[in-house]
Amino acid sequence: MSETLKDKRILLVDDDQDILTSMQAAFEPTGAIVETTNNGNKAVELNEQTNPDLIVLDMMLPGRSGFLVLEKIQQEKVKAKRPRNSPPFVIMVTGNQGGRHKMYAESLGVSEYLNKPFKMDKLIATAEKVLGASAPKA
Repeated sequence: MSETLKDKRILLVDDDQDILTSMQAAFEPTGAIVETTNNGNKAVELNEQTNPDLIVLDMMLPGRSGFLVLEKIQQEKVKAKRPRNSPPFVIMVTGNQGGRHKMYAESLGVSEYLNKPFKMDKLIATAEKVLGASAPKA
């Protein structure tokens, strides 16, 4: 069990059911509380309902693209007068190797960016890094 991820709310968003299932299985032993969806509009809805600490977000989604989901998340932070570097943090995952997409995601405030395919242990390590960096220092 990961102390960094234990009891953290994580929203996994990917339109590929196999990837979604693999990510969910990878997070299961960490003690995280995981929600999943395969649709961008549902991701926005779940973000508002569950207040996740972390969202693992695919770029290409039905309903609303990962970029539009990310924009909506950042707009909600502004409305709530929360800093951009506050939860939910976002790890964007994509099969698109283009540098422009990565730069755009970073300009929207994505915490990390992973190119598919990636090993699930890399995803877990990235989630621990993102959430560990946000933890208050003792």
